[in-house]
Amino acid sequence: MHQGLSGRLGALRPPRGRHVPAGGAAHEQRARARALDARAPLLPRPLPQLRARLARRAQLRRRRLRSPRVDLAAASALDTARAIRAGSLSAREAVAAALARIERVNGALNAVVALRAEAALQEADAADAALARGGAPGPLHGVPITVKDSFDTAGLVTTWGTPGRRDFVPDADATAVARLRGAGAIVVGKTNTPEFTLGFETVNPVYGRTNNPYDPTRTCGGSSGGAAAIVAAGGVPLDVGSDTGGSIRLPAHFCGVAGIRPTPGRVSRAGHAIGPGTAIDALTSIGPLARRSEDLAVALRLLAGPDGRDPFVAPVPLGDPAAIDVAELRVAFFLDNGLAAPDPAVADAVHDAARALADAGARVVERRPPGVERTEPLFMHVILLDGGPGIARLLDAAGTKHEESALRGFLALPAPPVEQRIEWVAQWDGLRAELLAWSRDFDLVVCPPNAHAALPHGSADAHMRGFSYTMTWNLAGWPGAVVRAGTSPEGLPIGVQLVAPPWREDVALAAAARIEAALGGWRPPARAA
Repeated sequence: MHQGLSGRLGALRPPRGRHVPAGGAAHEQRARARALDARAPLLPRPLPQLRARLARRAQLRRRRLRSPRVDLAAASALDTARAIRAGSLSAREAVAAALARIERVNGALNAVVALRAEAALQEADAADAALARGGAPGPLHGVPITVKDSFDTAGLVTTWGTPGRRDFVPDADATAVARLRGAGAIVVGKTNTPEFTLGFETVNPVYGRTNNPYDPTRTCGGSSGGAAAIVAAGGVPLDVGSDTGGSIRLPAHFCGVAGIRPTPGRVSRAGHAIGPGTAIDALTSIGPLARRSEDLAVALRLLAGPDGRDPFVAPVPLGDPAAIDVAELRVAFFLDNGLAAPDPAVADAVHDAARALADAGARVVERRPPGVERTEPLFMHVILLDGGPGIARLLDAAGTKHEESALRGFLALPAPPVEQRIEWVAQWDGLRAELLAWSRDFDLVVCPPNAHAALPHGSADAHMRGFSYTMTWNLAGWPGAVVRAGTSPEGLPIGVQLVAPPWREDVALAAAARIEAALGGWRPPARAA
């Protein structure tokens, strides 16, 4: 009969109470070592692995006895990832904290519309185990994130905000989701969006309305409104959104977080509600939202590049914001685009941001780019280039009954005559050429993201021209970032928009980091504290 492990090890120990003569300790140790070598074949092979597991369990017990060293409701994604790699925080603790925070704040926000709590915790445990085995962690290893509900997520309901997809569960991730997961991020849930992302307020027939974390009577913006709201409220440090006419930058402005809309063709739209092949898709870009601009740079690097699915993504190198010398930048700022005068607090924030760049050594002048006063009507023509039939095709592909859609009011729009479409496209091309020529003298544009701070619910249509500050750059095809730069008299956050010529996201992000450092960036909403 074989002895148990404890019996075999016990046979190697000296009898309890045995006296070891002084000076004989070394001899005793050598004798024990010889005995151990003689019996080595009897010892089970997995003993080193067992010891490693026991050491890991002891480490986890020690972690549970102390509080995390990072405030997860305020931390950046990079801070969270660093703490996990350093061992002061486990992925399970990070994910559990995110889930608890979402449960606490989401009742007032309605920002997170689908959760995968159990699966996320299991993935967190796997992430911790991989780190314990010495695996190489990705840049976002163990970091909890949410994903805008316009992106397909394997195994998790993805509605795009339209009734026909109320119970749709994709088999595969959108490219953007797959790349963040591949970097170690853990998806804990989905965030609300208007139907097919087509709206400046986040409300849809499936999940209803999302509120602003600074004032629930006001909109969080759209279409990445749920994303901005839960990031601002401390639920997660990072979300991935999309932007067709301001849908990343506007919610970032209204909710006081950071966001970037990259150059079209930088990030694949495969698996997104508005994918390749429509008039609307030519205006759409995929990008991240976060509390801190440093996370935007890391997330964008992970998201960027061809995937073999979106034929419009170009293999253009992505610059490093850290390599940009802000003192070398030629900066133009403007306050009023000639369509909607900004509120005084919005103008003040733009002035403060321009001053922060000037203080860093940049050459800053007040100069309005040509053609911006024409962009609001042109944008509306382009986005509805296919008329009602284009909207009908979206609804039919999703299986949504026309009468159930929030977009049914657009269905009666006739498709414009071919001659009219040609004229609008010519105007669009002319605007792009005009702005590109103007950019020879400037590296960066600083301007409002909107004429106002967060608007009351239901008032977006009455302030449509205020949204023209973001529309301009979708038409132009320029990348733009938003970072918080001020506060309205009502206590609402105010952002500033930083726009660079095509493919120069590094310039916009370098300026965002400088302004964030000078003016403070994101601040937690008192209502979500």
